[in-house]
Amino acid sequence: MTDAATAPDQVFDWLDSHADDRRKAGLSRQLRPRGPDSDLLDLAGNDYLGLARDKRVAGAAAAATLRWGAGSTGSRLVTGSTELHSELEFELARFCGTQAALVFSSGFAANLGAVTALSGKTCSIVTDSHIHASLIDGCRLSRAEVAVVGHSDPAAAGRALSTRRTERAVYVTDSVFSVDGDLAPLPELAAVCRENGAALIVDDAHGLGVLGEGGRGAVSAAGLASDPDVVITVTLSKSLGAQGGAVLGPRRVIRHLVENARSFIFDTGLAPSSAAAALSALTVLKEEPDRPERALTVATTLAERLSAAGLTVSEPSAAVVSVRAPSPDAALAWSNDCRAAGVWVGCFRPPSVPDSISRLRLTARADLSEGDIDRAVDVITRCAPR
Repeated sequence: MTDAATAPDQVFDWLDSHADDRRKAGLSRQLRPRGPDSDLLDLAGNDYLGLARDKRVAGAAAAATLRWGAGSTGSRLVTGSTELHSELEFELARFCGTQAALVFSSGFAANLGAVTALSGKTCSIVTDSHIHASLIDGCRLSRAEVAVVGHSDPAAAGRALSTRRTERAVYVTDSVFSVDGDLAPLPELAAVCRENGAALIVDDAHGLGVLGEGGRGAVSAAGLASDPDVVITVTLSKSLGAQGGAVLGPRRVIRHLVENARSFIFDTGLAPSSAAAALSALTVLKEEPDRPERALTVATTLAERLSAAGLTVSEPSAAVVSVRAPSPDAALAWSNDCRAAGVWVGCFRPPSVPDSISRLRLTARADLSEGDIDRAVDVITRCAPR
């Protein structure tokens, strides 16, 4: 406490020192707006199946906007639910093999809703140490006892679940981890949960559209999608090229979320255009089931060729490939040099990475040609820090 009140123009002085500390650590961030057309080869976005600009998908969004309006006009429980939302929920559940689904305005909101509404102060949550920020925030808001265990470690998960102090418990994990693209041991985690009477919540954002039969996701590939103790969250903004998120699982879980998930109840519903785009993308995926395999092939080829060039590269389980950088500053300079050379790559630095190791993050797309792959490998290796 100080004796004198802080002057109005000094109230936010702490922001300047905070920004200076981030700059010195090489962790400054800035928005870089893109135009509608670009000559850059995009390996930074999450459009895994190349559907965001597909004329069928974009056309469905445009038509829905003209028919339903630019926005949903309210929360889902008031005026924000349209026939498009209901159809999308039905088709998502049928495609992924679950009883029901509930569409949220974003994948972030879906994760917040699932974790908070299915836990609470009488529940214990055990999480993988590498889960997405949205799941972390859900755990923080849940009022539950939270234990963080080692990455992809079912034995550690079992110990934490077996020593909990509450009757109910939930284990929370990504299916495909967004930084390195590695796959969680879902069958083993499900077994551990069942041994300890716990539910399993899986964020399948990076699995849907890439893994499983016809792109049905990692949870489906593990044979768990229809199980009564498993809940899946997904985003519509990656493989489906649209916007929004969803929770899939048993009907009673979905019913509970409608009545209890605050990020559903108090949020404006997903725009009808996004619901229509996701529906169209899902139709394309069912009609062209070779797209997921192509995305996996591109990811594997990128990883193998970059590794052969002497770079430290993750072994992709899905469409994410990470290439380690020696420091945050080096990662930023590397990504900027790649962009200047015509290839847009992601730059992941703390606090976005759970292990504090900076990386370039590449995303494979089903619509990339062999020439695109050659160009990407050439630029990334040529611009690598020496």
